[in-house]
Amino acid sequence: MGKIISFMHISLDGFVAGQNGEMDWIKVDEEIFDYVGNRISKSDTALYGRLTYQMMESYWPTAADHPTASRHDIEHSKWYGKVQKVVLSKKINNAGLINTEIIRENLTDRINEIKQQTDTEILLFGSPTATHSLIQQNLIDGYWLFVNPVILGRGIPLFVDVKEKIKLSLLDTRQFDCGVTALSYIVEKK
Repeated sequence: MGKIISFMHISLDGFVAGQNGEMDWIKVDEEIFDYVGNRISKSDTALYGRLTYQMMESYWPTAADHPTASRHDIEHSKWYGKVQKVVLSKKINNAGLINTEIIRENLTDRINEIKQQTDTEILLFGSPTATHSLIQQNLIDGYWLFVNPVILGRGIPLFVDVKEKIKLSLLDTRQFDCGVTALSYIVEKK
């Protein structure tokens, strides 16, 4: 059965974006791209909120076609093209979307059905609003957090209105030369 893993860049003080959604504080480099690419290549399903999906959809389908495309852009564009995408949105029309399913209602039932359809990780990329909804429904099985060496002071927090304590077990850590630390946790089930 698949597990939903929230993949998120986060500030040291727990924010995933600035007050106006800015993400210019996030550090990425080839070392991080290679590390992430290796892990996501083993997954066949990506989960997004509407805004993150629209941002991804505006770039990744053609990223490999640009004359200055990096190796990372080419590899991730290929992965993005073949991966099954699941989007949590009441506003997107799924007519004509390729490899994309829109979930508008019955979130818990639909997510559990999707978990049954795969044996790989279902990666929830960014999408703080979707993440908050899934946390409320106790549907996230793990967190893959990239802690950036910055304190924002305010912004969009990763964890809001958590109803009860969520116990985690640390699976892996990785320190990158740029100062980012990746932490991989699994949620301890009751």
